[in-house]
Amino acid sequence: MTKVDFYLLESDTDSRERIACRLAEKAWRLGNRVYLLAPDKPATHELDDLLWTFSQGSFVPHAVCEQEADAEAHPVLIGHTEPPTSLKHDVLISLAPDVPNWFSRFTRVAELVGAAEEDKVRGRERFRFYRERGYPLETHKI
Repeated sequence: MTKVDFYLLESDTDSRERIACRLAEKAWRLGNRVYLLAPDKPATHELDDLLWTFSQGSFVPHAVCEQEADAEAHPVLIGHTEPPTSLKHDVLISLAPDVPNWFSRFTRVAELVGAAEEDKVRGRERFRFYRERGYPLETHKI
């Protein structure tokens, strides 16, 4: 069963996107394949750029998931739609406002919740969604 971790940002000091990059790097270094789910196409490309610059001296092999060939060659993919069904990924890092229908294909899901009130409300809705369906949940304050 998919394990779901909620990361609650207590301030706007660090953006959800930077935290997502740090989580992607950590998951990749632990040998996981990662899918970073952005809310839309512009955010997808912003995450792509940020993965090159979020930490001086770090390198995360990644690509924007635009076709199945891209998906197989890179351990970290970024997209705003469902990844190819043939793709084996371990960790879903979600910056999307809603729970994607296909989340249960992943071993782990990381939900990032910003400090703004609107983000908290959407985060509570997602938390309730997973809890009502019996998924194991853990919360981390950042």
